[in-house]
Amino acid sequence: MPSYLTIIDPVEHETDVRRSRFICALAPVGTEEEARAFIAERRRLYGDATHNCTAYVLGDRVQKADDDGEPGGTAGTPMLEVLNRRGFADVVAVVTRYFGGVLLGAGGLVRAYGGAVGEALDRAVSVRMVPATIMSVVIDHAHAGRLENDLRVSPYPVRAVDYGADVTFEVAVADGARDGFAGWLAGVTAGRAIALPGEGVHLREDAAVSSPGRSA
Repeated sequence: MPSYLTIIDPVEHETDVRRSRFICALAPVGTEEEARAFIAERRRLYGDATHNCTAYVLGDRVQKADDDGEPGGTAGTPMLEVLNRRGFADVVAVVTRYFGGVLLGAGGLVRAYGGAVGEALDRAVSVRMVPATIMSVVIDHAHAGRLENDLRVSPYPVRAVDYGADVTFEVAVADGARDGFAGWLAGVTAGRAIALPGEGVHLREDAAVSSPGRSA
């Protein structure tokens, strides 16, 4: 998956459209379970609302929307379209509606639900996620401690450590920083470590560096 935007913290914003209240809540999520839990909590908090419509995008794998009783395609779908059009993923949106007595029509509902998500996104703190690779870095036990210290203060996040016959560090490296990482690793280990590419993930852009300084 190419780079995308996500939000850092949950955000809530309310709008009024012809006397109906639209309360949009957004949250960052990494799994469908997290998305469903957030939706369930919002529906619990606003159980007296007329509708609690939802949409979420998880990477390039999952996209789901629910109109929650509104006419088909007038609520969850436009919410999802706004997330996609603005390049957001790993985000769940819930728009709670309290009906104000004035019918909005299909076009009005599409604009109201999509607009609620768009205005909430405008108020969210977002970050760009860039493609990265989990590198398995293998080194002997005698030099593993020094390498671990260097990694912990480097821009390369350590995801896991396995102590076997050798020590293996799982390190996330932005795809644009692979060459820089190879040079850095060779320098701090005097060529003793081996790095093997593994699964693809995403990293925050502010952590994706191409030329970190050598650790002292």
